[in-house]
Amino acid sequence: MVNLDNAISIAVKTGKVLFGANSTIRNVMTGKVRLAVIASNCPDDIRKRIEKACRLSNIPLIVSQRNNVELGRICGKPFSISALAIRDPGDSDILRLVKENV
Repeated sequence: MVNLDNAISIAVKTGKVLFGANSTIRNVMTGKVRLAVIASNCPDDIRKRIEKACRLSNIPLIVSQRNNVELGRICGKPFSISALAIRDPGDSDILRLVKENV
């Protein structure tokens, strides 16, 4: 079983990860990402927009059990993160986590 927190941290360090709701939505809609992740306390309007974009683009979405402050800390950032998109997972097994949950 892959740990989501560790997988996100490794993806940030070794892959290409985009931060922020607008960047996530834009890149999901263009199909440039392989996975989207949102914080547990992501605002409803943003959550719905990201869910819709993922559904339309057939991009998997993970709702983290962590809030935006914890998600920022996991990513090694000094700010909160409500949404992120994985463009390249690098050495992370985060995409395997998606396959395990399907």
